[in-house]
Amino acid sequence: MERGALPPCPTWRLAGLLLAGTVLVSAPAFAQQSASAFPAPLGDQQAGATDPLSSPATEDADPTAAIPDGTTTASTPAIADEGNTFARTGRETEQLNAREGSVDGARSNFGNPYEPTGIRVGSFILRPSISQNLGHEKNRSGGVSTRRTYSQTGLRGSLVSDWSRHQLSVEAEGIYQRNISGTGETEPRLRLDTDLRLDLSDSTIANLTAGYDFERESSSDPNAINGATAQSGVHTYSAGARVTRDFGLIRGTIGAELERRTYGSATLADGSRLVLSDRNHTTGTLTGRVGYELSPALIPYLEASVGRAVYDDKYDALGYERSATTLGGRAGVEVDLGEKLRGDLGMGYERARFDDSRLATLGALTLDGTVQWSPQRGTDLRLGLTTELEPSTAAGQSGYVSYEATSELTHELRENLVARLSAAYTLRDFKNTGNPNQTIYLVGTGITWNVNRWLAMTGDVSYELTRQRGTSDTGVTRAGIGLVLRR
Repeated sequence: MERGALPPCPTWRLAGLLLAGTVLVSAPAFAQQSASAFPAPLGDQQAGATDPLSSPATEDADPTAAIPDGTTTASTPAIADEGNTFARTGRETEQLNAREGSVDGARSNFGNPYEPTGIRVGSFILRPSISQNLGHEKNRSGGVSTRRTYSQTGLRGSLVSDWSRHQLSVEAEGIYQRNISGTGETEPRLRLDTDLRLDLSDSTIANLTAGYDFERESSSDPNAINGATAQSGVHTYSAGARVTRDFGLIRGTIGAELERRTYGSATLADGSRLVLSDRNHTTGTLTGRVGYELSPALIPYLEASVGRAVYDDKYDALGYERSATTLGGRAGVEVDLGEKLRGDLGMGYERARFDDSRLATLGALTLDGTVQWSPQRGTDLRLGLTTELEPSTAAGQSGYVSYEATSELTHELRENLVARLSAAYTLRDFKNTGNPNQTIYLVGTGITWNVNRWLAMTGDVSYELTRQRGTSDTGVTRAGIGLVLRR
């Protein structure tokens, strides 16, 4: 033993063994920690090096779960490559941030391959369409029948704002007919409606409306000119304002509407024209409604209205004052059960008192409303009731009451094939005149085949029957096919 050396001791030997064991145990952990402090070379990443930001894969993960095109299934977490942001494909992004589906798995308009997408015009969405039809019409009255084959061109479009608040919607439709063969009266049509909704507050909404409508007066109308080859064209201009406010369970609505109606000349059999400007008039109506919310889906209401119709000429061609004051009231209910059932139905009474004492007051029970019912997805039924007090042009007659009921049933036979069935009934009640009532029946069917988003084919057949005691029945049969281009 050398001088100064410590003699071997069991305690020191035990301490040395413990130190060596500690170093040996900590060496792998230190090596792993040192390796994770630096990113692996790009070649190692492509070879499958594990990104420290990704979740560790389990030992029992299925290596075949990866999709060959680069996407991954839910059972295999995607590898996030923070240093190479372009490595992730668009399909991976869609899968990692998938679109939220609807609760009942219903098809949305976004995913409907036959729904027009529209055109964005600034902050508006424009959906235009143009149609070209070839039609045939047979008109039979008593023992006389006429036929005509005609072409019909239609333009239709809607423009709706895409604002975060308020909304402006514009709808337009125009129809032009031209006879190819045969004889018969054409039926042009033009319609334009605008509606500006102003969200003044959470409980107050205002609507400003304006519109224009042109149509030719029907030959079956009681005020039509007998024997005319072309009836008068009717121009209708309208403007209105309406404010609706919720006061808790009480909902109040007040509105004002102004309507201007003018009549063109009728063409007689000898080619001359009969001026009908004495029928031009302007009507103003003020309406108020109060409803009580029994539930968000059921709101009964009471409604009252007062109006005044003023004719341009104080006396018409027969010397009668046709200006009148109207009063009306009704009770009804609003129903909103979502897409299954919704509508507004009311019943009341309306009367019109004319300035001329020789004309009897015209009054009637009124039924008005619309109901939309969808018993199952793809099937829709629409019902409508309308009551109108129509002034007369005959001497000593104040007018008649028109009751109209309409229905339309649509059903999707296939995803791109829609069938339609429609029916209408009109009763014209000639009160205080002694004339027999007139009834009009209408039935029709049609089909639409959507070839794609931009092209559709249509076919329609209808029959209209007009009956009045003491006169010959009139039946009109129409059939047509056409193409619709839309965007």
